[in-house]
Order: sequence, then C-alpha cells, then structure tokens
Amino acid sequence: MTHLGASGDDRAKGPVGGPEAVALEIAEAVESLTALWSLAAQGGPLRLSLHQLRALRALEADPGLNLTTLAERLEIGLPTASRLCDRLEAAGLLERGPHPLRRREVQLGLTAQGRHVLGDVARRRARALADVLAGMDPLERMALRRGLRAFLASRDDPPEQKPE
Repeated sequence: MTHLGASGDDRAKGPVGGPEAVALEIAEAVESLTALWSLAAQGGPLRLSLHQLRALRALEADPGLNLTTLAERLEIGLPTASRLCDRLEAAGLLERGPHPLRRREVQLGLTAQGRHVLGDVARRRARALADVLAGMDPLERMALRRGLRAFLASRDDPPEQKPE
C-alpha cells in the first residue's frame, strides 16, 4: 500500500493530483478509516466480527431476508451464512421466523437487542470519527466535506466514458 509520506516507489505515475495518485491516497485513508471503525465496533460489550456486523446491517436495511439472499449479499457460502446466523441467534441479535406466504421459507430479522447493538456500534464509530475530525483544521474539515460530497455526486452520476 502506498504511504502518503513515503518516498514514492509504489505511487502511481502521473501528476500529483491525477486520478491514479489521488485514488492511492484515498485507498490509504479508507484503510485507516476501516481500522478506526473496526476498533470502535470492538469497544462494546459484544465483540462482533466484520461478517456479523455486515449481516446485521443487511438485515437492518432489508428485514425478512432469507438465508440464501443474505449469503449472496454477504458474498459468502450458504453453510457459512447458516453458522453465522446460528451465532447471531444464540447471542440474541437475530431471530428466525416463518415466511408469511411461503411455508418452507424462513425469514431472518433483527431482535430489539440486535437493533440496539447496531445503534451502539454506530454511535461509537461516529464518536471515534468525530475525535479524528476535531483534530483537523476547520477549513480542512470543510474541504474534506466538499470533496466527499463531490465524490458521492460523481459516483451517483458518473460522466460518460469516451470509447477507446
């Protein structure tokens, strides 16, 4: 991985502000953010794995998923998803129930405790990020905010690519 302060052997060739160079810097920042969020997620009474958190988030976003759909969303195998759900159910974070229209299908959903845990993780992550942002100059913080908004706008409405 490129280091922002490194001598540059592994940096992308091209202009300092070019898309490839900036992409490497952003990738490093994302790794740092991921580590920060992971540490914040581990700070609560329950230590959840990344897969467990992703499963809970998927069920928060789309309650009533079945096991097959959850496995597809998490890009894991069905047996792995089943064991994952077994552990979440044993911890009281997930519940299984019959589908109202398809008798043979089981729906997955968050328990009240599961929703509480996700809220707690979100609050700890936001606090950890706010602590880092508080150490930034206010103008840099606003520039980061503008840059992130522009990034999201570009992602949502990418410019047309010219054929090569």
